[in-house]
Order: sequence, then C-alpha cells, then structure tokens
Amino acid sequence: WMLSASFKLNKDVFVFPIEWIPSNPHPQNYVDIWTRIPLLTFIGNTAKLTIIVTLLQLFTSSFAAYAFAKLNFKGKKVLFLGYIATIALPWQAYMVPQFMMMRSWGLNNTHLAIILLQAFSAFGVFLMKQFAETIPTEILEAARVDGAGELRTFFSVVFPMIKPGIGALAIFTFVNTWNDYFLQLVMLISEEQWTLPLAIANMQGEMSTDYGLIMAGAALASVPIIIVFIAFQKYFTQGIAMGAVKG
Repeated sequence: WMLSASFKLNKDVFVFPIEWIPSNPHPQNYVDIWTRIPLLTFIGNTAKLTIIVTLLQLFTSSFAAYAFAKLNFKGKKVLFLGYIATIALPWQAYMVPQFMMMRSWGLNNTHLAIILLQAFSAFGVFLMKQFAETIPTEILEAARVDGAGELRTFFSVVFPMIKPGIGALAIFTFVNTWNDYFLQLVMLISEEQWTLPLAIANMQGEMSTDYGLIMAGAALASVPIIIVFIAFQKYFTQGIAMGAVKG
C-alpha cells in the first residue's frame, strides 16, 4: 500500500476500494521529495547514526556476552540478571532521566547523545551470550595454553564461531536504529540534525498532508533496510535457528 500510494495524487490515496496499481501513476512524488526537503542531509544523518550504533552494539555486546558466558568473576550472575532485567523496563520510564543526563553533559541536540545512549544493548548481550555458550571451553583453554591472551582468544577463536549471532544482531540493530523515532524526537531539535523518520514525520501538516509525498519518502527510507536484510539474511536465519535450538 505504501508503494502504491507513493505513485498517487493525494486525492487518490484513500479511494475505496483500493486501487493497488494506479491507473494514472504520479511519479512526481519522488521528484518532489528531493526538492522539498534536504533529503541527502537526512539520509546522511540517519546512515551515520545507524552505522556507528550498529558497530558499537556489535562490539560491546560481543565482548560482554563472551565475559558472561566464558569468564568467571565475582557477582557475574547477579550482574547479568540485573542487566537483562532492564529489558522489562519501557523506554518511556527512563526517557526524562536520559534527556536530563545528556543535557547536563551539554550533549542535547547532538548525534553523540543518541550514539552514547544506544551503544549498549541488553538484548544484544542476551542474544550473543546464547552463541558464546555453545563454544567448547576446551578450545578456549587450548588457546590460552598456546599463549593467547583474552583479546587474541576472542578475535581468533570466539569471533569466527559467533558470526551467525553477529549477523542477526546487526540486522536487528540496523533496522531499529534506522527506524528509531522517539529517542531522536526527544534529543534532536534543529532541522540540520534530523534523521529520515523525523523529516518524514514533520512533512505532516496541521491543516493538510500530502500522503503521496510522505509515502514516497517512506518507500525510499525502506530501501537500505531491504538491502541490509538481503546481505545478512544467511546469518540472520542461522542465528534465529541456532537461538531456537539453544532456547
């Protein structure tokens, strides 16, 4: 419906019964979306945030999962349960404290605030821990006997064995960050800092809305998500399958 509406005039979008293939296509929506708003700026902002957050979450979640799964340290179980318990809290419950914290650091209306708040993921740690636990301890002990430190053991032994989980987490993180709206709405004020979700949402007017134009923007915004899924679908399906068996 989104793709169909993106090729319609505003008056034809909500015609019933739905005309799935427009009899009079209006591709001008895709031209107007580039001329009415600085689309390249918004795409660049979204891509920057999404790539940085995805890489940071893969890095932090993989390391934390390895520590929780294979290292022994005091308070490990309590710390893990406390960390995972944060998943049960809705973001709205700590939205205001996060905003106040970023403001006190002078980071409100900056991309860095969003990056810092999303660099860690309890869900990512939980997901990656399921893969790290499947690694035989004997392999890790053999690496340590050969003189490998923890970092070398992680990158040479652990990392190649948890690639399916990393692929699955990469898709989850990329899609969630690319489509994120509420955190960016709270943290970003100036238009030059906006991302695609904010820009598309602000195209909705108080008195009138060009839904064909908005659907064209939404269709363009969905293209990178489709590309990422196609690129990582092998790891995604492996990750889901392995997680199901482990569960």
